[in-house]
Amino acid sequence: MADPRGFLKHRERVARPSRPVSVRIMDFKDVHVRQDEAIVRTEASRCMDCGVPFCHAGCPLGNLIPEFNDLVYRDDWDEAGARLEATNNFPEFTGRICPAPCEASCVLGINQPAVSIKQVEESIADHLFDAPSLTPHPPQRQNGLTVAVVGSGPAGLAAAQQLTRSGYTVVVYEKDEALGGLLRFGIPDFKLEKHLIDRRIAQMTEEGTRFRTGVRIGTDMSWEALQRRYDAVVLATGAPVGRELPLPGRGLDGIHLAMDYLVPVNRRVAGGAPEPISAQGRHVVILGGGDTGADCIGTAHRQGAASVTTLAIGRRPPEQRPEHQPWPTVPTLFEVASAHAEGGERTYLASTVEFLGDADGRVRALKVAETEIRADGTRGPRAGTEHEIPADLVLLALGFTGADLDELVDRSAVSLERGLVVRDETYATQAPGVFACGDVSRGASLVVWAIAEGRAVAAEVDRFLTGDTMLPAPVRPSDHGFVLR
Repeated sequence: MADPRGFLKHRERVARPSRPVSVRIMDFKDVHVRQDEAIVRTEASRCMDCGVPFCHAGCPLGNLIPEFNDLVYRDDWDEAGARLEATNNFPEFTGRICPAPCEASCVLGINQPAVSIKQVEESIADHLFDAPSLTPHPPQRQNGLTVAVVGSGPAGLAAAQQLTRSGYTVVVYEKDEALGGLLRFGIPDFKLEKHLIDRRIAQMTEEGTRFRTGVRIGTDMSWEALQRRYDAVVLATGAPVGRELPLPGRGLDGIHLAMDYLVPVNRRVAGGAPEPISAQGRHVVILGGGDTGADCIGTAHRQGAASVTTLAIGRRPPEQRPEHQPWPTVPTLFEVASAHAEGGERTYLASTVEFLGDADGRVRALKVAETEIRADGTRGPRAGTEHEIPADLVLLALGFTGADLDELVDRSAVSLERGLVVRDETYATQAPGVFACGDVSRGASLVVWAIAEGRAVAAEVDRFLTGDTMLPAPVRPSDHGFVLR
């Protein structure tokens, strides 16, 4: 363990430092700056000898959190990196964009602020990236078997890396022009700079993973040809279909799904064409209070929005853990993300009734009513509370409904249920040799779950093709948390 009295000597956790708001909204660079290593070591020292480390149960990857905290406290960053990489293929992603369910399960969090595990993890990842290049781990020998991975998000990349290192010839197919899935095109650079993805892809290329961009399976290559060419196929295309809000006036100009707004901005930041949707000088209203909504807030500020308002249909979450969400469950709390700290208004118990337009067919306002939460738990607008909110750009950040796989369903035996690919306890679909992992079959979830499922499906593919596996499999599709097996 770390310092036996660390959690007594350092009772308050230290947050990651950020650039001043007035500076960071002028660009799309990371809002945070690197934490001083001495402070990170102090934070790691707060990890207590709790006997049963519930942080393991909170982390789908089963990261060896007390072990790497102890190593950081002892200033052994190399070994801490080795322990972290033993369970997590991409700590540079989880350390930045994972909401850290491990911290909700931290035993110290019962009566003190939990250990800042996420900050320690990010610092370890930064240390790994300090070297001239990430050390590649190519297989000692090839086994002659081939696997295609469709989709290059965190689930697909994790599966590909695990299988490549085990001796498989792995080819990753990506329909977009660059790799990373929503890591690259959905998450703004101020939360995840893309050079981190490029650095990891370079390591995977050196290990032997092959990448094919701009290839849409089902169009540019048929599913039949893909299955004939490879011994196994892993589907990891995500769940990018956004949730709609079919209200009167939805067809007005100026109303967009969040990803239709964020993706072009990410492409422009990477050097592409100017984005077709801009918040500059506009009154922006964002429907939805989750991470995607926060991404829209930060992007709108950087584009120079006149105002930014977020509407959420439910109640404002509490700031402290409620009684009905006891430790070590993950509570729903009121959070202030970096984007929220940059300005804007957040309104709760707001039900949108109608989109109102002007004579030119463009949205000019939203008709909103107070949300009424009825005795049976249903919600709806309260009569007599309707009012208008000015808006000339409305972004729908209401979550995701499933996968975009029409070609897959039409041309193979794989089936969908509620918009997701059906799979069994071994991640296998109904099509022989075809597996599914991540959001495409789980539903929109956390990056840490995507990586965990990518690692798990790699083990199942290995078992399917060879009859056995030595690869770790942290989770099964039915698991709600980490299960070691």
